[in-house]
Amino acid sequence: MSLQVKYAEVLALANKLGVKDMKIVEDGGKLSISGTTKTQYEKNTIWDKIKEVGGEAYSDIGADLKPERTDVYHVHTVQSGESLSKIAKHYFKDASKYMSIFNANKDILSNPDLIKIGQELKIPNP
Repeated sequence: MSLQVKYAEVLALANKLGVKDMKIVEDGGKLSISGTTKTQYEKNTIWDKIKEVGGEAYSDIGADLKPERTDVYHVHTVQSGESLSKIAKHYFKDASKYMSIFNANKDILSNPDLIKIGQELKIPNP
């Protein structure tokens, strides 16, 4: 089985996330992926998928992904039913870190309990 088939889910995720200038090379029993993600969060998401598919001891794939933005961890678009604590739990695995998101977005937020669908919130680096 080709490594591109084995790691098809990784490649599909990278395409879905819009990795720029993505290059995929399969040579000598190793798959190499390179390109630019929008944020560190997207880079981490791709690495999580690599580990999911290849296991923790993966040796047949390498990824050289660079985040375009380093000033923030991610930019999140608020969806229906979300709160800052729910968003914090998603990105930081800790709902109590919602104030770090609020503080990073004081230019558009005046109250941590009032966010609106469609707002783009900066998620600060953890």
